[in-house]
Amino acid sequence: MTGSTAQAPWFLARCTQFAVPATAGAGVVRALKVRAHLLHPSTTTASESARVSMIVAYLGTAAAVLFLLWFARCRRNAELLSPGTVRGSAAWAVLAWLIPGVNFWAPRGLLLDVQRASGPAGDQGRGDVLVNVWWAAWFGHGALVLAVMNLGGDTSLPLLVAVQALSLLTAVLTVALTQRITARQAAGLDTGRAVPVPDDLPQTS
Repeated sequence: MTGSTAQAPWFLARCTQFAVPATAGAGVVRALKVRAHLLHPSTTTASESARVSMIVAYLGTAAAVLFLLWFARCRRNAELLSPGTVRGSAAWAVLAWLIPGVNFWAPRGLLLDVQRASGPAGDQGRGDVLVNVWWAAWFGHGALVLAVMNLGGDTSLPLLVAVQALSLLTAVLTVALTQRITARQAAGLDTGRAVPVPDDLPQTS
């Protein structure tokens, strides 16, 4: 242990809150470009669609890394604030988001644990609702993307609108979720009592 105190990861939260909506917005542009090329190949080029797809891939990778860094830091803080209430290990808190299939159900439980452990016990209702709505949007978007890939629905306007609407909704809910959990941790860590930080805990704020 060190004599320093833990800090709420505001910097990582703000970076995540920018990167996730930026990725969702770029995804809308990409979907429109791909659909236009498939419907009118003579007036649009594949290279243009590929360029936008590359930008979306870069943004998506950056957003995922930032979100996982933010969540790993929040998970550590939650364990310090409420020892023994967060299930799983620090490694599982990251790996659960990356394993296909598992990432459709495990993130909900992880976020609920961290959200509950990050603030007063009597102030959980709205946070639980936010996590559950976020999870429904996350799961729905992922399931619909898989359906589009298997059914070849890239040119279907209703499917396109549904996928992108869920993507944007998930992005908005991610912003709200990161804000709430980070704010709860900031309030909990700013109570005047020192919360010791393990030697290996990064000090990014």
